[in-house]
Amino acid sequence: MDHLDELEAKSIYILREGFARLKRLALLWSLGKDSNVMIWLARKAFFGKVPFPCMHVDTGKKFPEMYAFRDHYSKEWGLDLRIEPCPPVEAVDPTLPPAARSAARKTEGLKLALAKHGFDGLIAGIRRDEEATRAKERVFSPRGTEGGWDVRDQPPEFWDQFNASVPAGAHLRIHPILHWTEADIWAYTQRENIPIIPLYLATNGKRYRSLGDQDITFPVASNASSIAEILTELESTKIPERAGRALDHETEDAFERLRVAGYL
Repeated sequence: MDHLDELEAKSIYILREGFARLKRLALLWSLGKDSNVMIWLARKAFFGKVPFPCMHVDTGKKFPEMYAFRDHYSKEWGLDLRIEPCPPVEAVDPTLPPAARSAARKTEGLKLALAKHGFDGLIAGIRRDEEATRAKERVFSPRGTEGGWDVRDQPPEFWDQFNASVPAGAHLRIHPILHWTEADIWAYTQRENIPIIPLYLATNGKRYRSLGDQDITFPVASNASSIAEILTELESTKIPERAGRALDHETEDAFERLRVAGYL
């Protein structure tokens, strides 16, 4: 197997392990490149049909292109789509910086969705190379009763042996692409011909590396107008993947505070 085959095989193993060992599972669909790859992998893992709901925790502030993508491909891929709203920003911790407070709406919306559906496992498309706090994650990550994450109390995962025991009254986060990189995601997307949102491709010298809410996500300078050009760009760029996320430019502990509270 080549590198992409190995990544795919490990991710499919993780997805099947989670499905076999948890009773009520859902896949979190953020509509971006990572979670689109994750859905593609889930369809491969289960012979063309995702056997659990795909949940979009919707802030109501995504780009129109993202909503159009969601509505089209949820039907084409035959997904059991659950769209769950987020509370207003006034319901969120006022001590957070502005962009972090806006992003925290998603955490609160996720808590409401968990209470509504009673999921004991959530599949999320985060990667270790994406952000420093996420580098500390586990593949099967226990969450507290409020969705909180204790970075100091993470289970060991030697030789791909995962602890899938669900904490009492809480849930597990399962991360099938934690071991992938941004370049891996794009190379796999190109190989598999996975549909993408056009905002990832350059227009007038700018493109989005990472997609979130319209008011806290901005494009970066780029002339990459195809996936092949994106891969070439990634070989030499010094711009971080989340450079266009306002959240990552606020106080040093803002992202960690969100993650501890249950942010994706």
